[in-house]
Amino acid sequence: MRLMLLHGWGGSDFPHWQSWLAAETAKEYGCVNFVRLPDFEHPKLRPWMEKAAKELQHTLPDVVVCHSLGNTLWFHLCNEGLIRNKVKHLILVAPPSMHCGIEELSEFFPVSPPKNLYSENALMVVSDNDPYMDLQEAVSLQKALDIPMEILHDAGHINAQSGYGEWRWMLQYIKRLG
Repeated sequence: MRLMLLHGWGGSDFPHWQSWLAAETAKEYGCVNFVRLPDFEHPKLRPWMEKAAKELQHTLPDVVVCHSLGNTLWFHLCNEGLIRNKVKHLILVAPPSMHCGIEELSEFFPVSPPKNLYSENALMVVSDNDPYMDLQEAVSLQKALDIPMEILHDAGHINAQSGYGEWRWMLQYIKRLG
């Protein structure tokens, strides 16, 4: 399996679950591309899109897992037709509001839900108390994307600060895909 991870604003280094997932996948001889997007503390849309599109072509992943702003990045790549090869599985974890008002991220928003996610299968995983997207908007996004959704209880933004370092459920889910 070839796994590609797209992090959000500020990166997803240890102890974030994406770092843990990359390490666990590599331990079992999985091919992992944990993309380090440029200047992730001060993200800019065009450089992020260019880097992600290049890495997608290089890796040709079977599975792509996006977290937070990484989801928004994926939506922009889809909307602009910059994904050349459809992935088998796409996992969208804790997407932020499509109209996020954080000034430092203004060039990423608003974004429209893509009509084509460039994946054969997709899953959205959200929390019922995410400070960046409420559950009502998450349900609306899920309906617009027409994909299944898992709702975690009291998981915050599904990051290290909310206790998601080691995330066995995600590892097992990805193993079943491979």
